[in-house]
Amino acid sequence: MLATPPFGASSNKALLRANIKPPVELVVADLEKMPELTIPLINEIFGTAYPEDIEIIQRRNEHQTKQGEIITDSHLLIAEKMYHLECQSTQDSGMVVRMIEYDFSISLESMEKEEGRYRMYFPHSCILHLRGNEETRFLTIEVVMPDKSTWEYKVPAVYAGHYTKEEILGKRLFFLLPFYIMRYEKKDLDGEHQELKKMLEAYAEIEARLEKEFLEEGKEKEYRDLIELIIRIAEYILKDREKARKGFGEVMGGKVLELESDKLIQKGLEQGRTQGLEQGLEQGIKNSVRKLLKNGLSVEETAKLLELPKERVCKIQEEMNNPE
Repeated sequence: MLATPPFGASSNKALLRANIKPPVELVVADLEKMPELTIPLINEIFGTAYPEDIEIIQRRNEHQTKQGEIITDSHLLIAEKMYHLECQSTQDSGMVVRMIEYDFSISLESMEKEEGRYRMYFPHSCILHLRGNEETRFLTIEVVMPDKSTWEYKVPAVYAGHYTKEEILGKRLFFLLPFYIMRYEKKDLDGEHQELKKMLEAYAEIEARLEKEFLEEGKEKEYRDLIELIIRIAEYILKDREKARKGFGEVMGGKVLELESDKLIQKGLEQGRTQGLEQGLEQGIKNSVRKLLKNGLSVEETAKLLELPKERVCKIQEEMNNPE
């Protein structure tokens, strides 16, 4: 019989987030702070019908095991039900193993004693693949008990690329919009090809819909925040494709520039906001370094993955080891 690495083993830790580039990870974290975006996605995946203004309680993402601390992407409490969402940018055959580890840790922390015995409640969980266009499928693990009885752990794997632009807008799955650009990664967007024109037309429609959904409803901050997240991922994906990046910026950034000149946005407030964004980005980078180091990656691996100087990673590690 083949030996299976224990939950939390270094081989599993090293896989954690290894397929997600830093900008993607930071955008996912920011999106989860926008309940009006998270709730429609939860409703779509789990067949619920929560109103968009329902309270979402962000539960802590750090969980302790005998092998050390593990960190989940998203752990939410909605209407007294727990939800756990993990985002992946590429296929990973070991993801279901990490999911059951995460869910087991979450259920241990919420374990209750009922009628003289302990009961563990697993969260409603899902893997959201940011790339790929497969239909939703279930990943499973069969747990065999000593008496030969079995229990099946099953988690849905949802693919963002499976949803068309029309479905995303129609179902208000705006959470997926920052990752919509990923379906154009392998398209020929150079020269005078039609693919670039199609992409820009699609984003012109997306921008117009977001104006209607947010600006016309007086939700300027929400509009700006979402547009900035969309642009952040697109700049990363299109970093080596100047023509596509320029066209994208003109389509998606135009209204943002117009808003910046609006009388409602005073110069002093705008300067403070810019400073806050810079501070938030710096904090996001530090959080990413800490998560990867805590989950077993070396300084060298973390620096390479996050495309940071090794010295900077070492400095953050020193801050972790010697908190003031």
